[in-house]
Amino acid sequence: MNTRPEDRSNGERRKADALELLEARRELYVLRGRRALVGKMLAGDGTATADDVRAAVELPAELDPRCLGSVPGRLAYDGIIGPAGFVRSARPEGHARWIQVWQLADRAAAEAWLRDHPDRPDPEPEKAGPPGAGRQGLLFTTAGNEPTPSGRVRMLPLDVGRHRPLASHQRVPASGTGERG
Repeated sequence: MNTRPEDRSNGERRKADALELLEARRELYVLRGRRALVGKMLAGDGTATADDVRAAVELPAELDPRCLGSVPGRLAYDGIIGPAGFVRSARPEGHARWIQVWQLADRAAAEAWLRDHPDRPDPEPEKAGPPGAGRQGLLFTTAGNEPTPSGRVRMLPLDVGRHRPLASHQRVPASGTGERG
């Protein structure tokens, strides 16, 4: 299957938007994930994976663990870590899917990052923010979807700019104007 370059760049932009939204909404857990990733690299052989992050970061039951997907991005962009290949996930719920191995690229920068980004305490329930602030924001919706042959419900991506589901035939134009085509 060939993918047009504009479809690929649109998909990459939408993924980046979703990860940015996750990072903003789950800042504390992303911070803890980054600290776990960098800490594992510094204490071990210089590599770590999403499995290591998931094992180290305890999430409240109501949070979707996909919020940890934004953990490596900023560290890689800053040159602290870099990709080093792929391995199969060892977590049973990972179903042996391929996951990225990250490698320490700059030990001094990693140590400085850990010093500059200390862990923070969990928010107190009464200080957690406005009503609903403690709930996971939806990035996917099941509204209007029919179950697949396996009985699972197909998830539609959410237009993160407008916080509503995209119909399967809608595309967000590459110009980012938000107008539907």
